Amino acid sequence: MVILLELLVVVVPAAMVLMADYVPYTWSIPAALAACLLLPLRRWRPWTAALACLPGLVGGLGWPPTVVAMYRVGRKSSVPAMITWVALATVCPSTLVVATQHLGPGSALLTFAFALFMAGAPTALGALITTRRQLTASLAEASRARTAELEAREAGARASERARIAREIHDAVGHHATLIAVESAALAATTEDGKTRETALRLRALAKEALSEMRAALGLLNTEPTPGFDLIPSLVDRARSAGLTVRYEDQSGPPPSPATGRAAYRVIQEALTNVTKHAPGATVHVRLSKQDGSLRVLIVNDPPPLTSSDQGGSSGGGGHGLHGLTERVAQAGGTLTTTARSDGGFAVDAKLPSGPSKVDADDSTFGGSARNGANA
Repeated sequence: MVILLELLVVVVPAAMVLMADYVPYTWSIPAALAACLLLPLRRWRPWTAALACLPGLVGGLGWPPTVVAMYRVGRKSSVPAMITWVALATVCPSTLVVATQHLGPGSALLTFAFALFMAGAPTALGALITTRRQLTASLAEASRARTAELEAREAGARASERARIAREIHDAVGHHATLIAVESAALAATTEDGKTRETALRLRALAKEALSEMRAALGLLNTEPTPGFDLIPSLVDRARSAGLTVRYEDQSGPPPSPATGRAAYRVIQEALTNVTKHAPGATVHVRLSKQDGSLRVLIVNDPPPLTSSDQGGSSGGGGHGLHGLTERVAQAGGTLTTTARSDGGFAVDAKLPSGPSKVDADDSTFGGSARNGANA
């Protein structure tokens, strides 16, 4: 198909040249046919093909191959290059015609206008087609990005709702069901009335069944693994793959408790996200260390290589993200400090308990109470 198309590109302009009724010079037809034969070069070197058409234009028969060559120039060239080639294709033949035929001002103007149209129209058409294709590709890419963003938001909303339901079950249902099972078992063990003992045992069985269903529900709600301390290097690698310059240093020693690890992961994740959004191109320093028996997570970004209005790192739009992060760190028993640096950078500093946190203690208490209630 490509070979057939290239053959037509050469044959059709050559046939138009050979059908000319008036041949200004003896070399006009050879020059125009040579330009036709060189038209396949336009696919790789459009300027070479356009240059080969200039002798044919001067000879008066070069417009058929020139139209094809100028279309390719419009497809592949920058605006200054297009203007240059259109000017050459307009001035060279028009000047010769006006000079040799001694045309008046009106005829000379029409000659230049005709040449400008013949050179500029195919060039403009090629440029418009290229612009349309680029715009279509940009719109498709924007649509894909928008779809991915919506999917990510939906996934985040689903995860947040699952976490909220799990917390409600944890805080309300689990505590009361455990107390019911324990107190029912105690009542059955101490009462001397047979009917009361039977009712207490039945109540204990119902409480155990409720606990079992609750554990199953929690398992369904938490099907997605929760990232923790061991996945922080992978988080840093993903940020680097996205184009962020991250210098990572881990001097924290043994891994902390699960809740502390999850909080540290979220702190780094939120900080890297904010740098990507509000300080693109800035270098980020992530450092994990032990300080006064606590795990210190320090993320500092340099000033972005942009205008001063774009600087500010995480401070530019941290907003709700940093507020929620402060609450998460507080729930883990730590503190979070954010500071806008004088050089235009930003610092996020979290101090977390290196031992079992309040969340771990709550989880252990709930798990132990549930097991005791189930075994009662």
